[in-house]
Amino acid sequence: MPVIPIKTHRELLDSRQPGCGMPGELFGRQDVFETDMDVFFHKLWILVAVTADVPEPGDVYAIDIGKASILIVRDDDENVRAYRNICRHRGSRLMKNAGKASVGMLVCPYHQWTYDLDGSLRHTSHMGKEFDANCRSLIPVHIKVVGAHIFVCLADEAPEDFSKLETAMTPRFAPHDMQRTKIAYEMEIIENGNWKLVMENNRECYHCGATHPELTQSFLAHDFGFCPDGQSEAALHDYEQYLAHNATRKEEWEKDGYLCELFESLDESVETNFRSQRLVIAGAGESQTMDTKVASTKLLGNLQRRDLGDVHMWGHHSWTHVMSDHAVVATAIPIAPDKTRVRTVWLVHEDAIEGVDYDLQTLTEVWVATTQQDAELVGNTHSGTQDPGYVPGPFSQYTEGELEQFARWYDARLKAHGV
Repeated sequence: MPVIPIKTHRELLDSRQPGCGMPGELFGRQDVFETDMDVFFHKLWILVAVTADVPEPGDVYAIDIGKASILIVRDDDENVRAYRNICRHRGSRLMKNAGKASVGMLVCPYHQWTYDLDGSLRHTSHMGKEFDANCRSLIPVHIKVVGAHIFVCLADEAPEDFSKLETAMTPRFAPHDMQRTKIAYEMEIIENGNWKLVMENNRECYHCGATHPELTQSFLAHDFGFCPDGQSEAALHDYEQYLAHNATRKEEWEKDGYLCELFESLDESVETNFRSQRLVIAGAGESQTMDTKVASTKLLGNLQRRDLGDVHMWGHHSWTHVMSDHAVVATAIPIAPDKTRVRTVWLVHEDAIEGVDYDLQTLTEVWVATTQQDAELVGNTHSGTQDPGYVPGPFSQYTEGELEQFARWYDARLKAHGV
Protein backbone atom coordinates (compact mmCIF):
# COMPACT_ATOMS: atom_id res chain seq x y z
CA MET A 1 0.00 0.00 0.00
CA PRO A 2 1.48 3.37 -0.97
CA VAL A 3 2.44 5.71 1.88
CA ILE A 4 0.65 9.05 1.72
CA PRO A 5 3.14 11.79 2.68
CA ILE A 6 2.19 14.00 5.60
CA LYS A 7 1.87 17.63 4.60
CA THR A 8 4.02 20.18 6.37
CA HIS A 9 2.47 23.05 8.28
CA ARG A 10 3.32 25.38 5.40
CA GLU A 11 1.84 23.00 2.81
CA LEU A 12 -1.40 22.87 4.80
CA LEU A 13 -1.53 26.66 4.96
CA ASP A 14 -0.87 26.98 1.24
CA SER A 15 -3.58 24.43 0.46
CA ARG A 16 -6.36 26.60 1.92
CA GLN A 17 -8.63 27.99 -0.77
CA PRO A 18 -9.22 31.75 -0.45
CA GLY A 19 -12.63 32.41 1.06
CA CYS A 20 -12.80 28.96 2.66
CA GLY A 21 -12.01 27.49 6.04
CA MET A 22 -8.72 25.97 7.13
CA PRO A 23 -7.78 22.31 6.55
CA GLY A 24 -8.76 20.07 9.44
CA GLU A 25 -5.14 19.12 10.18
CA LEU A 26 -4.49 22.70 11.28
CA PHE A 27 -6.91 22.13 14.15
CA GLY A 28 -5.96 18.62 15.20
CA ARG A 29 -2.21 18.06 14.81
CA GLN A 30 0.16 18.23 17.77
CA ASP A 31 3.01 19.77 15.78
CA VAL A 32 0.71 22.56 14.56
CA PHE A 33 -0.46 23.16 18.12
CA GLU A 34 3.11 23.48 19.38
CA THR A 35 3.98 25.96 16.63
CA ASP A 36 0.83 27.95 17.37
CA MET A 37 1.81 28.17 21.03
CA ASP A 38 5.30 29.35 20.14
CA VAL A 39 4.19 32.02 17.67
CA PHE A 40 0.79 33.25 18.84
CA PHE A 41 1.14 32.85 22.60
CA HIS A 42 4.87 33.19 23.28
CA LYS A 43 5.89 35.81 20.72
CA LEU A 44 2.85 38.11 20.45
CA TRP A 45 1.05 40.26 23.02
CA ILE A 46 -1.66 38.26 24.81
CA LEU A 47 -4.35 39.21 27.30
CA VAL A 48 -3.88 37.20 30.50
CA ALA A 49 -5.69 38.97 33.33
CA VAL A 50 -7.53 42.05 34.57
CA THR A 51 -6.30 44.51 37.17
CA ALA A 52 -9.02 43.26 39.54
CA ASP A 53 -7.19 39.92 39.64
CA VAL A 54 -4.53 41.67 41.76
CA PRO A 55 -6.45 44.45 43.51
CA GLU A 56 -4.12 44.99 46.49
CA PRO A 57 -0.34 45.15 47.06
CA GLY A 58 0.94 41.62 47.58
CA ASP A 59 -1.73 40.02 45.41
CA VAL A 60 -0.39 37.48 42.92
CA TYR A 61 -2.11 35.75 40.01
CA ALA A 62 -0.38 32.79 38.36
CA ILE A 63 -1.33 31.67 34.87
CA ASP A 64 -0.01 28.85 32.69
CA ILE A 65 0.54 29.42 28.97
CA GLY A 66 1.66 26.15 27.43
CA LYS A 67 4.91 25.12 29.14
CA ALA A 68 5.38 28.65 30.44
CA SER A 69 3.98 30.01 33.68
CA ILE A 70 3.91 33.65 34.70
CA LEU A 71 3.10 35.65 37.81
CA ILE A 72 1.09 38.87 37.73
CA VAL A 73 1.96 40.83 40.87
CA ARG A 74 0.83 44.13 42.37
CA ASP A 75 3.80 45.57 44.26
CA ASP A 76 3.91 47.83 47.30
CA ASP A 77 3.82 50.93 45.09
CA GLU A 78 0.61 49.72 43.36
CA ASN A 79 2.47 48.86 40.14
CA VAL A 80 1.36 45.77 38.25
CA ARG A 81 4.33 43.62 37.26
CA ALA A 82 4.87 40.30 35.50
CA TYR A 83 7.56 37.69 36.04
CA ARG A 84 8.38 34.19 34.93
CA ASN A 85 7.12 31.76 37.58
CA ILE A 86 10.62 30.33 37.98
CA CYS A 87 12.95 30.46 40.96
CA ARG A 88 16.42 31.66 39.90
CA HIS A 89 18.04 28.87 41.88
CA ARG A 90 17.07 25.54 40.31
CA GLY A 91 13.85 26.36 38.50
CA SER A 92 11.16 25.45 41.00
CA ARG A 93 7.79 27.09 40.45
CA LEU A 94 7.26 29.86 43.00
CA MET A 95 3.53 29.18 42.80
CA LYS A 96 2.93 25.50 42.21
CA ASN A 97 -0.52 25.91 40.68
CA ALA A 98 -2.33 28.51 38.62
CA GLY A 99 -4.56 30.81 40.64
CA LYS A 100 -4.43 33.62 43.17
CA ALA A 101 -2.64 34.30 46.43
CA SER A 102 -1.87 37.22 48.71
CA VAL A 103 1.72 37.35 49.93
CA GLY A 104 4.24 39.69 51.54
CA MET A 105 7.09 38.27 49.49
CA LEU A 106 7.50 35.49 46.93
CA VAL A 107 9.08 32.45 48.60
CA CYS A 108 10.32 29.43 46.68
CA PRO A 109 8.81 26.28 48.25
CA TYR A 110 11.99 24.29 47.51
CA HIS A 111 14.92 26.09 49.17
CA GLN A 112 13.14 29.22 50.41
CA TRP A 113 14.86 31.74 48.18
CA THR A 114 12.80 34.84 48.85
CA TYR A 115 11.95 37.63 46.42
CA ASP A 116 10.50 41.08 46.94
CA LEU A 117 7.47 42.10 44.92
CA ASP A 118 9.75 44.17 42.69
CA GLY A 119 11.44 40.89 41.66
CA SER A 120 14.68 41.39 43.58
CA LEU A 121 16.18 38.46 45.49
CA ARG A 122 16.11 39.38 49.19
CA HIS A 123 17.11 36.22 51.05
CA THR A 124 19.04 33.00 50.54
CA SER A 125 21.01 30.72 52.84
CA HIS A 126 24.27 28.80 52.47
CA MET A 127 25.29 30.56 49.24
CA GLY A 128 28.57 32.04 50.50
CA LYS A 129 29.96 35.56 50.52
CA GLU A 130 30.80 35.60 46.82
CA PHE A 131 27.22 34.99 45.76
CA ASP A 132 25.72 38.07 44.03
CA ALA A 133 21.97 38.27 44.68
CA ASN A 134 21.69 41.20 42.25
CA CYS A 135 22.23 38.77 39.38
CA ARG A 136 19.37 36.51 40.42
CA SER A 137 16.27 38.72 40.34
CA LEU A 138 13.09 37.22 38.91
CA ILE A 139 12.92 37.23 35.11
CA PRO A 140 10.62 40.08 34.07
CA VAL A 141 7.98 39.72 31.38
CA HIS A 142 6.86 42.56 29.10
CA ILE A 143 3.60 43.95 30.46
CA LYS A 144 1.08 46.61 29.44
CA VAL A 145 -2.13 47.67 31.17
CA VAL A 146 -4.92 49.15 29.03
CA GLY A 147 -8.13 49.90 30.89
CA ALA A 148 -8.48 46.89 33.18
CA HIS A 149 -6.73 44.60 30.70
CA ILE A 150 -3.31 43.14 31.52
CA PHE A 151 -1.35 42.15 28.43
CA VAL A 152 2.00 40.36 28.46
CA CYS A 153 4.51 39.26 25.86
CA LEU A 154 6.87 36.36 26.60
CA ALA A 155 9.30 37.16 23.79
CA ASP A 156 12.63 38.89 24.39
CA GLU A 157 11.47 41.68 22.11
CA ALA A 158 7.78 42.53 22.11
CA PRO A 159 5.96 43.70 18.95
CA GLU A 160 6.04 47.49 18.83
CA ASP A 161 2.69 47.83 17.09
CA PHE A 162 0.90 47.21 20.40
CA SER A 163 1.01 51.00 20.64
CA LYS A 164 -1.90 51.10 18.18
CA LEU A 165 -4.07 49.17 20.62
CA GLU A 166 -3.03 51.43 23.49
CA THR A 167 -3.79 54.56 21.47
CA ALA A 168 -7.14 53.30 20.20
CA MET A 169 -8.48 51.68 23.39
CA THR A 170 -7.28 53.98 26.18
CA PRO A 171 -9.76 56.79 25.38
CA ARG A 172 -12.55 54.28 24.67
CA PHE A 173 -12.16 52.66 28.09
CA ALA A 174 -11.43 55.91 29.95
CA PRO A 175 -15.07 56.97 30.71
CA HIS A 176 -15.64 53.57 32.36
CA ASP A 177 -12.62 53.96 34.70
CA MET A 178 -12.06 50.24 34.47
CA GLN A 179 -9.29 50.00 37.04
CA ARG A 180 -11.88 50.96 39.65
CA THR A 181 -13.66 47.66 39.17
CA LYS A 182 -13.87 44.33 40.95
CA ILE A 183 -14.66 40.81 39.81
CA ALA A 184 -18.28 40.03 40.58
CA TYR A 185 -18.05 36.56 39.05
CA GLU A 186 -15.62 34.42 37.09
CA MET A 187 -16.11 31.26 35.07
CA GLU A 188 -13.64 28.86 33.53
CA ILE A 189 -14.65 26.24 30.99
CA ILE A 190 -12.62 23.78 28.94
CA GLU A 191 -13.89 23.78 25.36
CA ASN A 192 -13.27 20.57 23.41
CA GLY A 193 -11.91 22.32 20.36
CA ASN A 194 -8.88 24.02 18.89
CA TRP A 195 -8.27 27.61 19.91
CA LYS A 196 -8.65 28.82 16.31
CA LEU A 197 -12.16 27.35 16.17
CA VAL A 198 -12.97 29.10 19.46
CA MET A 199 -11.93 32.38 17.88
CA GLU A 200 -13.65 31.73 14.56
CA ASN A 201 -16.86 31.07 16.47
CA ASN A 202 -16.46 34.31 18.39
CA ARG A 203 -15.76 36.39 15.30
CA GLU A 204 -19.01 35.67 13.49
CA CYS A 205 -22.66 35.85 14.43
CA TYR A 206 -23.98 33.84 11.49
CA HIS A 207 -24.90 31.24 14.12
CA CYS A 208 -26.26 33.60 16.77
CA GLY A 209 -29.92 33.79 15.84
CA ALA A 210 -30.40 30.03 16.04
CA THR A 211 -28.15 29.23 19.00
CA HIS A 212 -27.94 32.21 21.39
CA PRO A 213 -31.46 33.20 22.51
CA GLU A 214 -30.11 35.01 25.58
CA LEU A 215 -27.42 37.01 23.81
CA THR A 216 -29.63 38.02 20.91
CA GLN A 217 -32.02 39.86 23.23
CA SER A 218 -29.56 42.74 23.07
CA PHE A 219 -28.92 42.57 19.32
CA LEU A 220 -30.73 44.46 16.60
CA ALA A 221 -32.30 42.31 13.89
CA HIS A 222 -29.63 42.98 11.26
CA ASP A 223 -26.60 42.72 13.54
CA PHE A 224 -26.02 39.14 12.37
CA GLY A 225 -25.36 40.26 8.79
CA PHE A 226 -27.50 40.97 5.77
CA CYS A 227 -27.39 39.56 2.27
CA PRO A 228 -29.29 41.86 -0.14
CA ASP A 229 -29.65 39.22 -2.87
CA GLY A 230 -33.27 38.39 -3.53
CA GLN A 231 -34.62 40.68 -0.82
CA SER A 232 -37.90 42.55 -1.19
CA GLU A 233 -38.10 46.34 -1.32
CA ALA A 234 -39.52 46.28 2.21
CA ALA A 235 -36.60 44.21 3.51
CA LEU A 236 -34.09 46.50 1.84
CA HIS A 237 -35.87 49.51 3.34
CA ASP A 238 -35.72 47.92 6.81
CA TYR A 239 -31.99 47.44 6.41
CA GLU A 240 -31.53 51.08 5.42
CA GLN A 241 -33.50 52.05 8.52
CA TYR A 242 -31.20 49.87 10.62
CA LEU A 243 -28.11 51.62 9.22
CA ALA A 244 -29.69 55.03 9.79
CA HIS A 245 -30.59 54.15 13.38
CA ASN A 246 -27.03 53.05 14.12
CA ALA A 247 -25.61 56.19 12.52
CA THR A 248 -27.92 58.43 14.55
CA ARG A 249 -27.01 56.79 17.86
CA LYS A 250 -23.31 56.92 17.14
CA GLU A 251 -23.48 60.56 16.07
CA GLU A 252 -25.22 61.34 19.35
CA TRP A 253 -22.56 59.50 21.38
CA GLU A 254 -19.74 61.16 19.48
CA LYS A 255 -21.18 64.60 20.26
CA ASP A 256 -21.05 63.68 23.95
CA GLY A 257 -17.40 62.63 23.66
CA TYR A 258 -17.76 58.84 23.42
CA LEU A 259 -15.66 57.32 20.64
CA CYS A 260 -17.64 55.10 18.30
CA GLU A 261 -15.69 54.79 15.07
CA LEU A 262 -14.81 51.26 14.01
CA PHE A 263 -11.08 50.63 14.48
CA GLU A 264 -9.45 47.59 12.90
CA SER A 265 -5.89 46.32 12.96
CA LEU A 266 -6.43 42.95 11.33
CA ASP A 267 -4.53 42.69 8.08
CA GLU A 268 -1.55 40.49 7.29
CA SER A 269 1.04 43.17 8.08
CA VAL A 270 0.24 43.56 11.79
CA GLU A 271 1.53 41.60 14.76
CA THR A 272 -1.08 42.80 17.25
CA ASN A 273 -4.49 41.78 15.92
CA PHE A 274 -7.52 43.62 17.33
CA ARG A 275 -10.79 45.30 16.45
CA SER A 276 -13.07 47.70 18.34
CA GLN A 277 -16.34 49.50 17.89
CA ARG A 278 -19.25 50.77 19.98
CA LEU A 279 -22.28 48.60 19.25
CA VAL A 280 -25.87 49.77 19.57
CA ILE A 281 -27.85 47.63 22.04
CA ALA A 282 -31.46 46.69 21.24
CA GLY A 283 -34.50 47.16 23.44
CA ALA A 284 -33.84 49.52 26.34
CA GLY A 285 -30.34 49.96 24.87
CA GLU A 286 -28.52 49.75 28.19
CA SER A 287 -26.76 46.42 28.68
CA GLN A 288 -26.33 42.82 27.56
CA THR A 289 -28.99 41.44 29.88
CA MET A 290 -32.22 39.58 29.26
CA ASP A 291 -34.28 42.78 29.52
CA THR A 292 -31.50 44.96 27.98
CA LYS A 293 -31.51 47.19 31.07
CA VAL A 294 -28.51 47.67 33.34
CA ALA A 295 -27.74 44.78 35.68
CA SER A 296 -26.03 47.12 38.14
CA THR A 297 -27.47 50.46 39.12
CA LYS A 298 -23.97 51.46 40.25
CA LEU A 299 -22.53 52.47 36.89
CA LEU A 300 -18.86 52.19 36.01
CA GLY A 301 -16.61 55.17 36.67
CA ASN A 302 -18.65 58.30 37.16
CA LEU A 303 -21.02 57.60 34.29
CA GLN A 304 -24.51 59.08 34.45
CA ARG A 305 -25.90 57.67 31.20
CA ARG A 306 -27.01 54.05 31.01
CA ASP A 307 -27.54 53.88 27.24
CA LEU A 308 -23.94 53.93 26.02
CA GLY A 309 -24.07 50.72 24.02
CA ASP A 310 -21.33 48.10 24.06
CA VAL A 311 -17.64 48.97 23.63
CA HIS A 312 -16.50 45.79 21.94
CA MET A 313 -12.84 44.79 21.63
CA TRP A 314 -11.45 41.51 20.40
CA GLY A 315 -8.00 40.26 19.57
CA HIS A 316 -6.52 37.01 18.36
CA HIS A 317 -7.49 35.08 21.49
CA SER A 318 -9.79 37.31 23.56
CA TRP A 319 -12.95 39.39 23.53
CA THR A 320 -14.41 42.15 25.71
CA HIS A 321 -17.79 43.86 26.08
CA VAL A 322 -17.94 47.06 28.15
CA MET A 323 -21.33 48.57 28.94
CA SER A 324 -22.26 51.43 31.23
CA ASP A 325 -22.81 49.12 34.21
CA HIS A 326 -20.45 46.16 33.77
CA ALA A 327 -17.83 44.57 31.57
CA VAL A 328 -17.33 41.01 30.36
CA VAL A 329 -13.73 39.99 29.56
CA ALA A 330 -12.90 36.57 28.12
CA THR A 331 -9.60 34.93 27.18
CA ALA A 332 -8.94 31.68 25.32
CA ILE A 333 -5.69 29.89 26.19
CA PRO A 334 -4.89 26.63 24.33
CA ILE A 335 -3.96 23.59 26.43
CA ALA A 336 -3.97 20.92 23.68
CA PRO A 337 -4.88 20.69 19.99
CA ASP A 338 -8.46 19.88 20.99
CA LYS A 339 -8.67 21.66 24.36
CA THR A 340 -8.96 25.39 25.05
CA ARG A 341 -9.39 27.02 28.44
CA VAL A 342 -11.87 29.90 28.22
CA ARG A 343 -11.92 32.17 31.25
CA THR A 344 -14.61 34.84 31.59
CA VAL A 345 -14.79 37.55 34.25
CA TRP A 346 -17.62 39.96 34.99
CA LEU A 347 -16.46 43.36 36.26
CA VAL A 348 -18.59 45.85 38.19
CA HIS A 349 -17.81 49.12 39.93
CA GLU A 350 -15.49 48.53 42.90
CA ASP A 351 -18.15 49.94 45.25
CA ALA A 352 -21.09 47.97 43.82
CA ILE A 353 -22.72 45.66 46.36
CA GLU A 354 -24.27 42.34 45.36
CA GLY A 355 -27.93 42.21 46.35
CA VAL A 356 -28.09 45.98 46.62
CA ASP A 357 -26.70 47.39 43.38
CA TYR A 358 -26.87 44.22 41.28
CA ASP A 359 -28.33 40.74 41.18
CA LEU A 360 -25.68 38.18 40.26
CA GLN A 361 -27.93 36.03 38.06
CA THR A 362 -29.17 39.05 36.13
CA LEU A 363 -25.56 40.18 35.66
CA THR A 364 -24.21 36.84 34.43
CA GLU A 365 -27.00 34.80 32.85
CA VAL A 366 -26.51 36.03 29.26
CA TRP A 367 -22.81 35.25 28.95
CA VAL A 368 -22.91 32.12 31.12
CA ALA A 369 -25.48 30.66 28.73
CA THR A 370 -23.68 31.99 25.64
CA THR A 371 -20.32 30.55 26.73
CA GLN A 372 -21.83 27.14 27.39
CA GLN A 373 -23.60 27.19 24.03
CA ASP A 374 -20.40 28.21 22.26
CA ALA A 375 -18.49 25.39 23.94
CA GLU A 376 -20.92 22.87 22.48
CA LEU A 377 -20.71 24.48 19.04
CA VAL A 378 -16.91 24.49 19.07
CA GLY A 379 -16.67 20.89 20.27
CA ASN A 380 -19.06 19.71 17.59
CA THR A 381 -17.21 21.63 14.89
CA HIS A 382 -13.80 20.38 16.02
CA SER A 383 -15.06 16.82 15.84
CA GLY A 384 -16.31 17.39 12.30
CA THR A 385 -13.05 18.92 11.11
CA GLN A 386 -11.22 15.75 12.20
CA ASP A 387 -13.47 13.51 10.10
CA PRO A 388 -11.53 12.09 7.12
CA GLY A 389 -14.34 13.30 4.88
CA TYR A 390 -14.09 16.95 5.93
CA VAL A 391 -13.59 19.46 3.13
CA PRO A 392 -13.49 23.15 4.18
CA GLY A 393 -16.50 25.08 2.90
CA PRO A 394 -16.86 28.73 1.84
CA PHE A 395 -17.32 31.62 4.21
CA SER A 396 -20.33 33.90 3.86
CA GLN A 397 -19.03 37.26 2.69
CA TYR A 398 -21.96 38.92 4.47
CA THR A 399 -21.52 37.36 7.93
CA GLU A 400 -18.08 35.73 8.05
CA GLY A 401 -15.72 38.20 6.44
CA GLU A 402 -13.65 38.42 9.64
CA LEU A 403 -12.91 34.69 9.39
CA GLU A 404 -11.17 35.18 6.06
CA GLN A 405 -9.18 38.05 7.61
CA PHE A 406 -8.22 35.84 10.55
CA ALA A 407 -7.09 33.00 8.27
CA ARG A 408 -4.92 35.36 6.21
CA TRP A 409 -3.44 36.96 9.33
CA TYR A 410 -2.73 33.54 10.88
CA ASP A 411 -0.94 32.46 7.70
CA ALA A 412 1.05 35.69 7.47
CA ARG A 413 2.20 35.58 11.12
CA LEU A 414 3.47 32.03 10.70
CA LYS A 415 5.26 32.95 7.48
CA ALA A 416 6.87 35.92 9.22
CA HIS A 417 8.21 33.55 11.87
CA GLY A 418 9.62 31.10 9.36
CA VAL A 419 6.76 28.62 9.03
